[in-house]
Amino acid sequence: MFLLLPFDSLVVNLLGISITVLFTLLLVFIIVPAIFGVSFGIRKVYMKTLLKIFQWATLRIERGAKEKNHPLYKPYVNGIIAKEPTSLEEEIKEIRRSGSGKALDTPEFELSDIFYFCRKGIETIMDDEVTKRFSAEELESWNLLSRTNYNFQYISLRLTVLWGLGVLIRYCFLLPLRIALAFTGISLLVTGTTVVGYLPNGRCKEFLSKHVHLMCYRICVRALTAIITYHDRENRPRKGGICVANHTSPIDVIILASDGYYAMVGQIHGGLMGVIQRAMVKACPHVWFERSEVKDRHLVAKRLTEHVQDKSKLPILIFPEGTCINNTSVMMFKKGSFEIGATVYPVAIKYDPQFGDAFWNSSKYGMVTYLLRMMTSWAIVCSVWYLPPMTRKPEEDAVQFANRVKSAIARQGGLVDLLWDGGLKREKVKDTFKEEQQKLYSKMIVGNHEDRSRS
Repeated sequence: MFLLLPFDSLVVNLLGISITVLFTLLLVFIIVPAIFGVSFGIRKVYMKTLLKIFQWATLRIERGAKEKNHPLYKPYVNGIIAKEPTSLEEEIKEIRRSGSGKALDTPEFELSDIFYFCRKGIETIMDDEVTKRFSAEELESWNLLSRTNYNFQYISLRLTVLWGLGVLIRYCFLLPLRIALAFTGISLLVTGTTVVGYLPNGRCKEFLSKHVHLMCYRICVRALTAIITYHDRENRPRKGGICVANHTSPIDVIILASDGYYAMVGQIHGGLMGVIQRAMVKACPHVWFERSEVKDRHLVAKRLTEHVQDKSKLPILIFPEGTCINNTSVMMFKKGSFEIGATVYPVAIKYDPQFGDAFWNSSKYGMVTYLLRMMTSWAIVCSVWYLPPMTRKPEEDAVQFANRVKSAIARQGGLVDLLWDGGLKREKVKDTFKEEQQKLYSKMIVGNHEDRSRS
């Protein structure tokens, strides 16, 4: 037993030295650069190395699949049914012409008209452009994450060994490192904002609050190995305005807040999130709502209006979609943010799924599981575009203004612009959508009948 004591002492010493070296490396290469907003370029070298490995792995998979006649997964596409943009009237006219031979001028209902609605219903079921926006896309190339290619089969020993080595690196090295960085960033955020909160209001408090927030968010960004490219920084949101962006993940907040200083809007939570919120609001005028207040649309609009009317307050960060979309499209913006008459600063966020999928499918994964998937990905790579500020035109209503902003974000980010409400992720289609189709059909029939009566 006594013979083991020197060995135990050696293990303890080695463990202590390892922890000291690791903490020193974290401090020198990650935490200190994050504090000053600089980068040594290590993440970019890491990304380029990964790209070369992915290219080799993909070529090896394709060659092995051809040799063994294994089907390869198909790349993600926006649609599986070829459709031509035609109106309800034109399509029913074509059906009547090829079926009963009666003209569309006939005011009566034709049995053949049913085929139009049947076909549209089947097309919607087969190629639902709403539901597929809430599932992760498969990649055209494999990134050594088994969850991005469910059709992966054994190809070669080298490829399997490479995948196993990747698992060890991600779970045994990157994951503990990232957890340590995330804990450091959150702890500094809570401590720093609490201390700054005790200072009297003034320029000093605002300066310290801004840099505490930026420092902590930058550390959290490095906890995800996030590689972010910001474009057109001269258009960054300014005080007294509203920053609106497409929504893919809860980390959208961290991505934007690591480059700018924002007032957050959200519901008051309990637990760890509640501790963070209470600390943050001491140093910065964030807008938090009680659960009962969130449903009061007029109260929310009043609080937001009061905030933006004070030109000394920070720009509000809002995600008008209200839910996370899989970064292939932008869905309907809620009009509330566009009714208060403030200058809107649109921001487009586009993630590169090659290194890790940032989309949060909240109906499938809880927050802890999602964060685990994020922290065991290779990296989070994205581009952020700051678009020129936009204001509501005199002839526009809030919905039209929201759609114009949404279209600009979709165009810049290379995303599909959809009119559907993201709330359909969990809710049934509203009766108004059904009634709209019924009105179009009845207007077509009644309208033609009235036109012929006048003639």
